[in-house]
Amino acid sequence: MNRQAQAAVLFLLGASLLHAGTTDLYLRYVKAGLQPLLLASGAVLIATALATAWYEWRRSRTLHEPEQQHQQQERHQHQHQHREPRVSWLLVLPLLALILVAPPALGSYSATRTGTALQEPVAYPALPSTGTLRLGVADYAGRAVYDHGRGLTGRRIAVTGFVALDHDGTPYLVRMALNCCAADAQPVKVGLAGRIPPVLQPDTWLEVTGTYTPRVTRDPVNDGPIPWIEVTEAKPVPAPRDPYDETWNT
Repeated sequence: MNRQAQAAVLFLLGASLLHAGTTDLYLRYVKAGLQPLLLASGAVLIATALATAWYEWRRSRTLHEPEQQHQQQERHQHQHQHREPRVSWLLVLPLLALILVAPPALGSYSATRTGTALQEPVAYPALPSTGTLRLGVADYAGRAVYDHGRGLTGRRIAVTGFVALDHDGTPYLVRMALNCCAADAQPVKVGLAGRIPPVLQPDTWLEVTGTYTPRVTRDPVNDGPIPWIEVTEAKPVPAPRDPYDETWNT
């Protein structure tokens, strides 16, 4: 892989990062808060590619002078002796994957094979005193397990997530939680009881409305706590713009 090819790969990789960072595609890979770093990385790669191409263009313009041409031939022979291995072209494969393949967000398959990652929140933000409480899955689960439902009892609660069915058919409402990127995504699960739809399809996104229940069971995968919600209404909703939940460790 010569300098021109290296510059082309760097440019395409930087352009792909900028494309992902300026659309919702990046949310399939990293948490929303990393968007500025992703855009900065793409800009740096493009700048490096342009600088490399400019340097090679400047050097090629000097070939008309005999002495410099002779030096160029010597450099070419030296480079020929130390040519980069052909395996370096495999670096193009991740680039093609980024350009051609948009992976789906992690769903019920991962959720049912991974134990709940619920962690005790550092603090509990104040809740509105009236109206329906619209909470994230991790927010509801943390308050239900570690705050013992304080502030939730007697309130109408709305939670959105996707459906996952355990091996015995137990229905969960799940949101995959991120620390940094999709590679470290782990599920937070809430059990569904009450007026749930008779037929539940895994990976269907639902907005569940219901009330707090003190019931807590243990995850069969890692024995982690799984709170429950008493469902009064459940309706399908489109998948959200950001399918991951970032509130689990706040």
